[in-house]
Amino acid sequence: MNYLSADQVIEKLKEGNQKYINQMCTIGDTSIQKRVQTYIKGQHPYAIIVTCSDSRVIPESIFNAGIGDLFVIRLAGNVIDDHQLGSIEYAAGHLDCHLIVVLGHTHCGAVDAAMNGNPDGYIKFITDEIKKAIGNESDEKKACIKNVIYCVKEIEQSLEIQHYECDQGLKVIPALYDIETGMVEFL
Repeated sequence: MNYLSADQVIEKLKEGNQKYINQMCTIGDTSIQKRVQTYIKGQHPYAIIVTCSDSRVIPESIFNAGIGDLFVIRLAGNVIDDHQLGSIEYAAGHLDCHLIVVLGHTHCGAVDAAMNGNPDGYIKFITDEIKKAIGNESDEKKACIKNVIYCVKEIEQSLEIQHYECDQGLKVIPALYDIETGMVEFL
């Protein structure tokens, strides 16, 4: 079982991010022993990371994490819908995670599309949600921050999540990954 508090997990993520920034490659445990261990004992991730599908955003590398360490949910613009919320509730309730990080990133194509485009097709579902979050914001970084804060609020509307926050010390926090520097800013 995972016995780290939300605050301990935040520190663990910060340490992992610092290692990522300072190293040429990550060293998260992806060994055969770790694969076998998680097969036999199941997964016990210490954090839930909700992030964008952008190929430049790799949570396991960003936080120097290995197999079984992070429960990652990815969708363009890191927007929250019923499917993502169901996955979040599952991880919080059944995998004993005490921290949910909504990890947005700089130069997000979905945020840019919401700010500057009028897309057709299914992407409109994503950009419409982001438009609700950012309003008329014209600064790209501020829009990305507004989007992650909005996503945190969406997650915290879940009665299950509220229950885990009160009874188990779960925290839901926004963060922004700078794709140029590799630094994560916990907001």
